This record gives sequence, structure tokens and C-alpha cells, in this order.
Amino acid sequence: MRMGEFSRLTGVSQRLLRYYEEQGLLQPSRRPSGYREFTEEDIATVRGIRMLLGAGLSTTTIAGLLPCMVDDGQTLAPACSGLLPDLNRERDRINEAVAGLLAAREKLDAIIAATAPTGGDAPEVCYAAGTRP
Repeated sequence: MRMGEFSRLTGVSQRLLRYYEEQGLLQPSRRPSGYREFTEEDIATVRGIRMLLGAGLSTTTIAGLLPCMVDDGQTLAPACSGLLPDLNRERDRINEAVAGLLAAREKLDAIIAATAPTGGDAPEVCYAAGTRP
């Protein structure tokens, strides 16, 4: 099938499909006319790419993992336990990012809690130079 139909079936824009191809994640065949030709197997590949992106992995990481993954139509799983160190490393990276965001939120909460309620303050005190609405 050609790209337009493939895009409709997968729900992924043509621009994003071309990006996946540039990143080596998707490798459609080419017709003599140069048009891309996608298969049913490519649908499963895009589903796997979307699942791994949703899990917070980069396209570079996905390029290394995807060939070693098995898609049963419901979920994606490593074909062998050799991928577990890579997956655990990615989970650790995500956990660190979550911890950083939680710490930032706590700091922001402290700033919000320390802010005096507005009321009779002069407007010029509340706005930094050049930020007046």
C-alpha cells in the first residue's frame, strides 16, 4: 500500500513516517516510480515504534531495540532476556527524570506557598520591567 493509505491505517502522519524512515526505524520498499510501498508487517513495526516512544525511549534507542522485539498484536516484548539491561537502563533514566521533575515541583510549591496573597499591592511592584500585560 502507498503512504497515504498507510498513514490513514496507522494514524501516523506522512511526515512522521518519513522521519521514522530517515531514522532507520521503518524500511518500506520502493516501486520503480520511487513511491514507497508499505506492507502489513510495516503496520506492526509502526505500532512497535509508537509503543516504545510512548514508553519514553528515543528513536536512537528504538532503532537498536526494535529488531529484537516481538509484537503479538497486543504488546511488545523482548525476544530474548539480553535486552533487559538496556530496558532497565532506560527505566532508570526515566526514574531520574521523574525524580528531577518532582523536586522541581516541590520547589515551585514552596515558592507558591511563600507568596503573599495579592490585594492592595501596587501593580508596578507585581510586574518586572517589560513584562507588564
